[in-house]
Amino acid sequence: MSEKPAKTGSNVIALGAFADQEQFVTIRIGGQLFGIPVLLVHDVLQQQRITRVPLAPPEVAGSLNLRGRIVTAINMRRRMGMDATTDKRTMAVVVENHNELYSLIVDAVGEVLTLSSGDFERNPPTLSGSWRDLSAGIFRLKDELMVVLDIGRLLNINKSGAAA
Repeated sequence: MSEKPAKTGSNVIALGAFADQEQFVTIRIGGQLFGIPVLLVHDVLQQQRITRVPLAPPEVAGSLNLRGRIVTAINMRRRMGMDATTDKRTMAVVVENHNELYSLIVDAVGEVLTLSSGDFERNPPTLSGSWRDLSAGIFRLKDELMVVLDIGRLLNINKSGAAA
């Protein structure tokens, strides 16, 4: 049986060549480095005009129009239990979950990191409980810790009410 190719952008690569590596789009929220699996990321956007949604949970910043699709915008500072700041220029990472698009509003978007799957670790017990619930695990980088976000749990409407 031949391996299925993975499509990344306009390039097609064989999975076997990179089976021991994973790629993550890095983001910063409140000074902490987080990673989102690159295959879940659809777009990276500058600040967008967001329309508030009445009676929405505090984590839901509102909705926006992305090329004709209505996208729910999630304030990641609030979702992670941090103070929400409005005076900073923010960015957004658009991800897909259950065929719906969500715009994750973050402080900054960094680079794409390719990391060895063998360096992935379970969440340490010292990781904040609320972050542990939203994390798939961690990577210990040279100078800091990268928390890998579990997008499914982050947007789970049964637990958070945020992804309605």
